[in-house]
Amino acid sequence: MKSVIFLRTFLDSLKLPNKKALFRLNRIGMDITVVYMFILMLIVAIPSLTGQLTTEDGAGSAMNLPFFLIYFFIFYYLPLTIIVFIYISFVAFIGTGIAKLLRRKIKFSILWKLLAYTITVPSILYTLFAFFVSIPNVFAGVFILYTLLFLVKIITVFPQRKKQK
Repeated sequence: MKSVIFLRTFLDSLKLPNKKALFRLNRIGMDITVVYMFILMLIVAIPSLTGQLTTEDGAGSAMNLPFFLIYFFIFYYLPLTIIVFIYISFVAFIGTGIAKLLRRKIKFSILWKLLAYTITVPSILYTLFAFFVSIPNVFAGVFILYTLLFLVKIITVFPQRKKQK
């Protein structure tokens, strides 16, 4: 049952900024969103994991597999996940300011959740390309621009606040 929810969530996140997909994703609980993010970051970490396991001078060749997996989790996957969560929180915070300027009915928690889903496409593209070529740092800039553009689009989809008398 839960796997169907994650599949539906993944498919809707690919359809963003479609208005119907946006509002379906808005109805998904924060617990599903956080688990979805952990799974997505695990997928993003796979190319680095395989690269370190298959190269002769990588950390995987010098350690036993269980120790390497613990090392990889602590020093790659965990920091990557923390950085992405902080980035989404920072952009959602900026988004609340933009929403106030545009007088839109959207809160930080909703922006955070929807921004978490917007990183699906760049994450999947990064994972696919990372298997074949070395990804330059400019990809991070494109990733940031992509999420900021989607932030504005997400905010403008929500209705404006009613004028107070």
